[in-house]
Amino acid sequence: LDKVLYTARATSTGGRTGTSQTDDGSLKLTLSTPKELGGAGGPGNNPEQLFAAGYSACFIGAMKAVAARQKIALPSEVSITAEVGIGPIPAGFGLQVAMQVSVPGMDKAAAEALVAAAHQVCPYSNATRGNIDVSFTVV
Repeated sequence: LDKVLYTARATSTGGRTGTSQTDDGSLKLTLSTPKELGGAGGPGNNPEQLFAAGYSACFIGAMKAVAARQKIALPSEVSITAEVGIGPIPAGFGLQVAMQVSVPGMDKAAAEALVAAAHQVCPYSNATRGNIDVSFTVV
């Protein structure tokens, strides 16, 4: 990075069955391992859920930035459902992401073009590009 504009800081203890908390105290989570991964399940969150929430929220921000730059009206009801899958790869475990993007009132081709442009600027997209499979579907 040429210049860091913001740094988030969180501390986790106990791994997938522990806790995570941001340094400002605004987020404090109990973590649970899903039964599908050999855990007990439980009321806590897991890293894949946090990644899905972070990526989808960030991607909407990227869509807003691109729309503003292109002087496109973006409906406030834009929503993204992100599915983050985890499974074995030869070197351990890997992730895949499937994003279902809803842009009410926007022509599907225009929405797909906006999603493609946002995928080039979103920090999460840039971090994952070439590392994991990420797919987008405009619904």
